[in-house]
Amino acid sequence: MNTTERYKQEKHPLDVLEDVYEYAEDGLTFEEIEDRAGDGEWERLKWAGMYAQKQEGYFMIRTKVPGGKLTPEQAEVIGEVTDDLAVAPEEYGGEEQNELWGDAYLDITTRQDIQKHWIRIEDVPEMWDRYDEVGLTTVQGCGDSARNVLGCPAAGISDHECFNAQPVVDAVSDYFTGNREYANLPRKFKLTITGCAHDCAQSQINDVGLVPAKKELEGEHYYGFHARVGGGLSDGPRMASELDVFIPPEDVVEFVRAVAQTFKELGDRNNRGVCRMRYLVEQLGPETFEEAVRDRCTVDLPTGGENLTVGYQGDHVGVHDQKQDGLTYVGFNVIAGRMGGDEFAQAARAAKKYGTEDASVRLATDQNFLITHVPEENVDELLAEPFAREYQPDPGPFSRGAVGCTGNEFCNYAIIETKKRTKRWARELDERIDVPDDIEAIRMHMSGCSASCAQPQIADIGFRGETVKLEDEDSPNDEGDNIVEGMDFGLGGSLGADNEFLDWVESAVPAHAVIPALEQLFDAYADDRRDDEAFYAWCRRVDNERLRTIMQGANAPVAGGVAHGD
Repeated sequence: MNTTERYKQEKHPLDVLEDVYEYAEDGLTFEEIEDRAGDGEWERLKWAGMYAQKQEGYFMIRTKVPGGKLTPEQAEVIGEVTDDLAVAPEEYGGEEQNELWGDAYLDITTRQDIQKHWIRIEDVPEMWDRYDEVGLTTVQGCGDSARNVLGCPAAGISDHECFNAQPVVDAVSDYFTGNREYANLPRKFKLTITGCAHDCAQSQINDVGLVPAKKELEGEHYYGFHARVGGGLSDGPRMASELDVFIPPEDVVEFVRAVAQTFKELGDRNNRGVCRMRYLVEQLGPETFEEAVRDRCTVDLPTGGENLTVGYQGDHVGVHDQKQDGLTYVGFNVIAGRMGGDEFAQAARAAKKYGTEDASVRLATDQNFLITHVPEENVDELLAEPFAREYQPDPGPFSRGAVGCTGNEFCNYAIIETKKRTKRWARELDERIDVPDDIEAIRMHMSGCSASCAQPQIADIGFRGETVKLEDEDSPNDEGDNIVEGMDFGLGGSLGADNEFLDWVESAVPAHAVIPALEQLFDAYADDRRDDEAFYAWCRRVDNERLRTIMQGANAPVAGGVAHGD
């Protein structure tokens, strides 16, 4: 049993919720929390949705949003709580803490969560009270349990869907949240459920992905789900395997419970490095894993039916017609997912002002957000709102496809800064590079380390952070410092029918050499492109040695460094 498992045995992780109220009432410091509960408390606090920031005394707190769907009232509370409580203190810069976002901002994540920084323990009960009033929670936002359940952000409003799966998303989320029986799994348990034919909820890279299907049962056709299991990124990335099952909507909670039971019983609790569910599926094989699930399931599962997934989209930026006559939804572009709490609250109020009574704010897996149920005649006024000027729905292709993790600003694992860099690079690349007119988005994902929070393996262009040692003459600053931030540089990833993880084409590229390298690549792409060939497809067609040669043609030390410490 590894150390984390020992911590969970010493005290059930959900018991930490009551502890938080005590710590807040007593105003405990980090040192006092550890003195009272031991160092295992930092692990258990994840079940409250709380991570200790690298700045001692402050937490990052993650709010779960099943399917990414928020009422305007919920979104407004999230924005207001951010503006009131997630505020950088003066000793860390105050209003000048971050030159792009100031001192009170939130992050939309690739799992349709909201993350806030700079939260003090004494402010958590107030945040939870305000959340309770509108039906929000941070419980199991982190930790070895069922995480936020992903869904299509356009569920119920898009012509791309076979049926609206949001009620199923909500049912699964309700079952697992606070459920002590399944709150201690070998590792995090990532779920996605969609009725959308474009699989924008990324079933191929989740532990369990349910996608739309149809089957004839007793002479009638029924809609339901097919199951994919064992997908994931980080170290040892794996595309999910198909199971030969058809799951009616009313049986989804029981099916997912049976998968969780299988993982709970058979998953590895010794080696933390290989205890994700994808390793169990790989070890057993999909057929044996399916048998284990069926053995633990209390309903009979028919074999698979007709698969209704036709591809992968993952992008809802822009003004789109809803399937309800006269209504639109607007997808706003939030580069790297970060925006001010006051801006998010403004967006929520705008949803109420310009939308119908069914209006909602939806979070997308590409870190953008939607406002739904907007009558066509109100769109121009919505886009004229102050918040919308920064997050317009018609960005350049690099801005539209940019995703960034938290980075070393707050994360203990990240090696490089990501949020500011992603935003600045995306806008600079939109100015410097001419992308073919038929390409709306270039998916550029930046992770600060190898943990893949920004999902670089599925991007056109993926980065993972490194510290890079250069020859002195290649140093980008006057001091001649030869240790700089850099990254491994990958090309050619995608999900969908032609799904494939990218290749890490070049390692230890200094950050200041990346944009010149990309200019070289896109010049070559423009010259060599076949018909409507996507950038990721071109990167796969061209061998890696040639891609490296093209990149190294830049007037920058693309291959001039090595990972620091190698």
